[in-house]
Amino acid sequence: MGLDANRPLGGLKVIESSLLGPGLVATFLADLGADVVKVEPPSGDYIRQMTWPIVDGTSLLHLHTHRGKRSIALDLKTDDGLGIYRDLVREADVVVEAMRPGSLARLGIGFDDLVAVNPQLVFCSVSGYGATGPYRDMPSHGIAYDTWAGLIEPAVDDQGFTRIPTLPNIGINVGPLIGALGILAAVLRARETGKGTWLEVAQSDAAAYMDWYRIETYRAYDRPADVVTGNAADDYERREPGLAGMWEGVRYQIYEASDGYVLFMASEQAFWRNFCEGVNRMDLFERWPGSTYADHARHNTELQTELKAIFATRTCTEWLDFSNEANTPIAPVNTPRTAPDDPQFSHRLPFYGIEDVGAEQLPLPIYLEGELPPTPTMAPRVGEQTDEVLAELGLSPERIAELRASGAVGPREG
Repeated sequence: MGLDANRPLGGLKVIESSLLGPGLVATFLADLGADVVKVEPPSGDYIRQMTWPIVDGTSLLHLHTHRGKRSIALDLKTDDGLGIYRDLVREADVVVEAMRPGSLARLGIGFDDLVAVNPQLVFCSVSGYGATGPYRDMPSHGIAYDTWAGLIEPAVDDQGFTRIPTLPNIGINVGPLIGALGILAAVLRARETGKGTWLEVAQSDAAAYMDWYRIETYRAYDRPADVVTGNAADDYERREPGLAGMWEGVRYQIYEASDGYVLFMASEQAFWRNFCEGVNRMDLFERWPGSTYADHARHNTELQTELKAIFATRTCTEWLDFSNEANTPIAPVNTPRTAPDDPQFSHRLPFYGIEDVGAEQLPLPIYLEGELPPTPTMAPRVGEQTDEVLAELGLSPERIAELRASGAVGPREG
């Protein structure tokens, strides 16, 4: 397979055993050109029926997670199925176990078994809570990793019922991304040393790691107050970490424009000066010049009232134009529904088309020599490429027919 500029992983062969969302780990690799073969039971991965929306009978979760991949249906409870799996691994660079850790080992095809077949094999396990620790065998779903990591604060409705608030899922997306990074590092090592590698990633770990700033800030604040302080711009007050410490901000805050909202971010004195000059209000700068860096004018409700009135005089588009002209940071405040209409979004992230991948989907946002990765193929039906993959292993049509008749390969109807 050739190495096109925007298919840099065109020579990488990946065997994926996944259940539900963690299969995203190999999607990043497939988007960059890797040949990813999803091995699933003859009855298929029930990801196709999970969540919503359902597009022409198949979930968007499947259409996105398994785009660009091929599917082979094997019954790994049969000797023939296990033999074919080992044959696949013999020619592969990577095996992905995206389910509970140890699932493949219990079938006799864990890392220790497979490295005997392929000494350079990179084996990556992506699971909920990881392969160690008291939670390792606990059943779970995606939101659990974000609640575990402290990312989600329960909401309470008008009737007193607790609710899951509207927030993006972190762990189930970032965990696979970290796994893909680890796989590429391990492949480089395997090619240099000739030795295989086992790595494992927990989606819960990833959720916590992505909130490192808040978690590490609280740990820092456990140290003596004369050693760990706040910022000089706040008279060294220890404010809450992350966005929790932004509530009282004024020069770094959301303001309502005449037709929506914008985010104002003049935390540096130079940007604040540029803003005041641009709106012809240098009196505001002279009265409240602020510190050189990280000064949000917290609690200054008098200034906040002035800024509220100023921002209400222009549209969001006008403020964005002003940001460019005056060199002061102002950003749109979009929603998941409106963000794709933003000109920067549509320029950088053109959707893949329905006819190509079954539903409008976002590309992997990596530009290689000025281009996004090529449009992937449609996510496969259960075992859609079974015959194709088996033929690549050298099996004859007659042998494939025998295996299908015995139930070792699928798909299984119904």
